[in-house]
Amino acid sequence: MVLWVFGYGSLVWKAGFEYDERVVGFIKGYTRVFNQASTDHRGTPEYPGRTVTLEPQEGSRTAGCAYRVSGYDAEQLVLSYLELREFEYDVRTFVDFYTDDSPNTPAITGVLVYIGSPNPSKNQYYLGPAPLREMASQIATARGPAGTNYEYLFRLEEALFEIGCEDQYIIDLANEVRKILGVYEDGKCLQDFEEDQKLLQNFGGGKLLQDDEDAELLEFESSLKAPDSRTLVTVGRERITVR
Repeated sequence: MVLWVFGYGSLVWKAGFEYDERVVGFIKGYTRVFNQASTDHRGTPEYPGRTVTLEPQEGSRTAGCAYRVSGYDAEQLVLSYLELREFEYDVRTFVDFYTDDSPNTPAITGVLVYIGSPNPSKNQYYLGPAPLREMASQIATARGPAGTNYEYLFRLEEALFEIGCEDQYIIDLANEVRKILGVYEDGKCLQDFEEDQKLLQNFGGGKLLQDDEDAELLEFESSLKAPDSRTLVTVGRERITVR
């Protein structure tokens, strides 16, 4: 048996499980939006952060990665892990996955994806859309057991860039958050966030910042011997210049 899983958010840069193959590509008919609440990783129940989900949109493409996991035992282990990690997402569905080499015919079919549906009666974690500035303010200030919400956004932006995707929605949101944080191209200004001095040093020195994860999830990941490095990339590329 073979399991394929599609990642379009944090799974792009940190699968958290062992896999046999990683394929870069896209799915059709969905758009990526920061409309899902995070109350256990990048926020709290009292002050939730925002993470991405998918919403149907005709003609849209969402870039990401498909991960192949082979063998019944491995599949069950990964599914158990994902059920814990993605418990705030109420829909599990299967989609067709395309690549640049196969843009019209699915390269892989039956790929599992976790979605937070835009239905508050079924999805208690659905926040819905908000004006750019309001959404950026929430992301700039939310923090949970896994770290700051803006770290999640910046990592996603960088991870998408690394797979050849420049998502303008993500870039615009990230730049708006940088304005609020006071992060400029030279990496010397991170105002009004004294508790994040370590982050300031890492931005300024071009170093990497290790990500703290929820203890329960860390324990689970440790058992999977996940190979991924959990690091925060620095800002400063021309494409993310603060406007």
